[in-house]
Formats: sequence, C-alpha cells, structure tokens
Amino acid sequence: MLINTKKSPYAKAYSIPWQDIEWIDGFWKDRVELCANVTIPHILSLFEDNNVFHVLENYRIAAGESEGEFKGTPYGDGDFYKLLEGISYIAYKMNNEKLQQQLDDYIALIGRAQQEDGYISTKQIIGEKYNTGVTRHSNIEDFEVYNIGHLLTSACQHKRLSGKDNFLQIAIKAAGYLEKMYTEAARTGSVQTAVCPSHYMGLVELYRTTGDERYLKVAELAMKLRDHVKNGTDDNQDRIPLEQHEKIVGHAVRSTYLYAGVTDLYLENGNEMYRNVLEKVWKNLTEKKIYITGGCGALYNGVSPYGLFPHDQKVHQAFGYEYQLPNVTAYNETCATLGNIFWNHRLFAADPQAIYFDIIERSMLNLALAAVSLDGDKFFYENMLRRAKKLDYPLMWPLTRSQYISCFCCPTNLSRCIMESAGYSYMVSDSAVYVGIYGASRANFNFADGTSATLVQQTDYPWDGTIIFTPERMTGNGFTLKIRVPGWVEGGYIEAGGKRRELTVDDANTYVDCEIRNVSDVVKVYFEMPVRYTVAHPLVEENNNQVAVERGPLVYCMETGDADVETLDDILLLSDVGYRTVPYSIKGTQVIALESEAVVLEKERNDRNALYQTLKVTGFRKVPIRLIPYFAWDNRGFGEMRIWMPIFYNFK
Repeated sequence: MLINTKKSPYAKAYSIPWQDIEWIDGFWKDRVELCANVTIPHILSLFEDNNVFHVLENYRIAAGESEGEFKGTPYGDGDFYKLLEGISYIAYKMNNEKLQQQLDDYIALIGRAQQEDGYISTKQIIGEKYNTGVTRHSNIEDFEVYNIGHLLTSACQHKRLSGKDNFLQIAIKAAGYLEKMYTEAARTGSVQTAVCPSHYMGLVELYRTTGDERYLKVAELAMKLRDHVKNGTDDNQDRIPLEQHEKIVGHAVRSTYLYAGVTDLYLENGNEMYRNVLEKVWKNLTEKKIYITGGCGALYNGVSPYGLFPHDQKVHQAFGYEYQLPNVTAYNETCATLGNIFWNHRLFAADPQAIYFDIIERSMLNLALAAVSLDGDKFFYENMLRRAKKLDYPLMWPLTRSQYISCFCCPTNLSRCIMESAGYSYMVSDSAVYVGIYGASRANFNFADGTSATLVQQTDYPWDGTIIFTPERMTGNGFTLKIRVPGWVEGGYIEAGGKRRELTVDDANTYVDCEIRNVSDVVKVYFEMPVRYTVAHPLVEENNNQVAVERGPLVYCMETGDADVETLDDILLLSDVGYRTVPYSIKGTQVIALESEAVVLEKERNDRNALYQTLKVTGFRKVPIRLIPYFAWDNRGFGEMRIWMPIFYNFK
C-alpha cells in the first residue's frame, strides 16, 4: 500500500513511480516472483472456491447473479480488495494480459454488486436482500468501513498501474457514500467507530489520486468524529480524544492503521496536534512495546493497562503494558506489523529519518517474511518467538503454518506488500535520493531541475553487507544519494568521489551524503556483519539472562534438529564463541546459517514436569549447533523453536 505524496504540502520525501523501480536480482526479486507465481494464485483459488471462502460467490449473490446466503468473514470483501492490489502488480508490472482481463472481470462484478448510493459490503447487501436481520451499520465488528477503505486504496493503485478508471469510478462512488454517512453522523451526533480503520488512508489516497478535496475533507471529518464516540474503548483507541493519545493501546491492527491514517492527514494539512500525538505514540511503541522481529501487539486477549478501575476493558490482539513481550504466547498478528510498516513509511515522508526505514526493513525481513512458508502457500496469522515442545493449553491459532486459516486478512495484506516491496527501496526529495530497504534494483529518477538518472544497486544483502551503486545514465546537474546506515552497524565504510569514510557505531541510523554528478560516480558501501548477541531491557522478564542472535538485519533462531539435545531448553549459548557463516538450503531456498558450539548442563534428577526443583549441576558438555534466519523457521517439520537463548559466561 504505497503512497503518492509528491504533491502533499507537508511531505519532505515521496515514492518514485512504480514503473521507475524494479528488483533485478537476488533476495527480493526471488520473494516477488514466489509471491506472483505461488502465493497470490493460491489465495485466489481459495477465494474462488465456494466451499472455502465463498468471497467471489458473495459478490455474485449481492449482484443478483446467484442465489444463496452470505458465507465467510465479514471482512472478506476488504481482503479481496487487498488481493486485487497485489494482482494488479502482477498484471501490469509483469505485463500479464490474461490477468489484466481477469481483473477487469472482477472489477465489473464488484460494480454490479455496488448499491446505487455507493454502499458496498456484501454481507449487509445480502442480508437486506433476503431479510436475514443483517443490516447496514448495525454492528461495528462487521467491518463495512474497513472493506470500503481497502477498496479505495486498491482502486487508486489500480489506476496508477493500469491507467484505467473502471475501479476508480467504483471507489469514487463508495467515497460518496462515506461522505453522506459522516455528514449525517455529524448532524445527528450518532457516531460509530470504524474498526481497523483503513478508510483514512484510503480517502486521503483517493484525494491524492483524483485531486478532489472532498475526499480529504471527508477523512478529516471522520477523524474529528472519533472524539465524539460514546462509550469508546482502548481496544478501538477511542476511549479518550485523539489529542490526548500518548501511548499505543488496544487492537494492534486498529492502532497502526489509525496512526498511519493520522500521518496521511498530517502530510496534507500539517495539523501540529496530529504530529505531536504521532511522536508520542510512536516512541511508546518503538521504545517499549515492539518485538525484536518487528512484531507488535503482544497479547491475544487482555485488559487495557490504562483504562483503570472502574473502567477496566477487555482488549483483543493488543498491546499490553510496557515491556510485556511474551515469547510462547506472542500474538504479533501479521497485519499489525504490516500496519506498522505503512505507518513508518508515511512518517518517513513527513520527516526523512533513517530510523523509520530501519524499522521497516527489520519488520519486513523478519516478521513479515516469517508469516509465509518458503514454498509460498502456507501462512501464520500470529507470529510467536518460541514454539515449545508441548503446551498444556491451546493457542488461538495453529502452531504451524497452514494453507487455509479462517481469518485470511494477513495473507492478502502480506502478498500486496511483497509485490510492492520495490517501492520501499528509495524515497526522493527535490534534489536527493534516500535509500530505504536494500536490494539489487534498477531505478529511474527525475528531478524538478531537469536532472534525470538511472541508478543500479548491486548487492547480496541481507546476506552480505557490500552494496554498490552505479549510475547507468545521467543528464543535468546530478543529485545527492543519501546512504542509510542501519541501526545495527558498528563498522564499515563508504567509498565515493575517491574518498573513503569509515563508519562507526555513531553513524547508525543516520544518512551519509554522496554526490552523484556523472556516470563515473560509483558509490561502494560496506557494512560489517559480525554475529552479535542482543539483550532485552530487564523488564522484559522472559528474556532476562538470555540473548538473541543477530547478523546484519536478520534475527536468527534455533529449531529442533539444529542441536543434538533432547530439548532446546537444555542449550546455553557460549559468551565467547565464534560463529561460522555457512550456506544452507531449506526447501530449495538458500540461506546463510550460523554454526558454532554451545553448552548443555548435565543435571542430577532433572524432572522436566516439576514446577520447581532443586538445581544440581554435575557438569557440562559442548555440542555443535546451527541457527537459521527466523523468517525461514517452520519449514523443516514440526518441532521446537527459540529466538531467546540462555547464555553461559565462560570467565577465564
């Protein structure tokens, strides 16, 4: 869900057009091709199947072309629009004419199901048609506005990719319905929260696409009306007025979508209240509530830590207290992390700081990619950081990836994000290019002063820290290439203009300027990638005296089979050991694994079922171990998995 902020008055950077950037090799090109060839066709087959999701059949029934009842989830429409966004990239970026025609057929079906007043949500249309008791806006958990919001965004992306107006006209009609709905709500004072509020982003993007200020005004009105919801909750972030938000609370998708929408509005109207709120809430998330993988929303169910007695409120898929980051029960819905990616992308447009892309890259390479199997057709909804050998209680979602999960919002959201991933590689200002996520790519840049250039990025990142930028074409005065130094960097160098700048830890999460004036201005970047141990804040209680293993932007984990032990619980990593980087194949995908040795404590009378027992260590032995990138876990059969591991300090 990329944004078009080139004309946004309070944007300091904007994305380059989709046709001007492409992955040409390596890590991200492989992921995009897998998504296009396997993931999206698999999802589409499920949506076409009347015995599985019933999504397409719901539209046919709503359009009067089939008989039957609504089946599936109330947010299936919105998930379909997200899928269409990903399909649009395949159809037009990859010149798939058959898929282009299929898209037109889907869009025409949506148009036939849409009501005369612009309303479009199949559950309610079918309910009213057959008098089942399901009606418009009778239950906020029916996701009507969520569905429309994703329609708006998908239609805008389709317009940019195809140049066609067929989907956009449906979106304009739907936005007209929202305008009437919110105008009436303002008149009567009868205001409902729109859960998982994709419509703020969708309305602002429709404004950017059409230039019609009506849609910006509708988004502003909708945001204003949130403060007038009666009996609001932290789950929906509407218990207190937006201006008073200081901490991130409640449902993680609803919150990240909300603040992404607030950022969109700030980019257009410069409301300083919005900016102040965003800074506080973002700081609360990134400093106290985000997982090392980039995941967010730690709890399946809980109680709001801020709506104190007598206002205790149940929250769902939620942020808990500061530093409340469990591992086995970590929820980390994929959509929440994707919402955080969308939010940070917009924050970067408002204030081009390297930290925002550091979060985007960490989230994409670790949690987002872990949500889909290496063969492309199995998915996680939640993303745990530890899978135990046996649990005495059930979790909400399966402990392994599945081809089918009843709530399919995450696979569709992830698929469009992967298809659009090249759009996160650069952002541009009037005379500068900011490097975003790294990957082998070719990009065209056109600046306001007439400068035009093609820049090729060559790299084996994230496996290797060498990145070379080569201008293939240059006209005009040139530009400044701003090299992003990731937050994990402690050493390396940048060579440009015949000079070499050494990098230190002080350069982490900054941009280093390199001038590109002609085709001979090649820039070579080298980030050292030693294996490092990461520790958590002491109040992250589950991780005390444990470390996570990282290399470059990747978080590593250990699975059953990576060490010859009865259980991974017996492993203690050595504090002073070295690691070897070795090529390793998992389901035909080449990764870089880490190999070393660790310690296993020999214990007397170790009762694994005892809640407490006296520790009696009789000795220890060393065992060889392997660690793999977290995104590649759960592809070698069912077993244990750990990110955080106890550490053995070998004092000599």
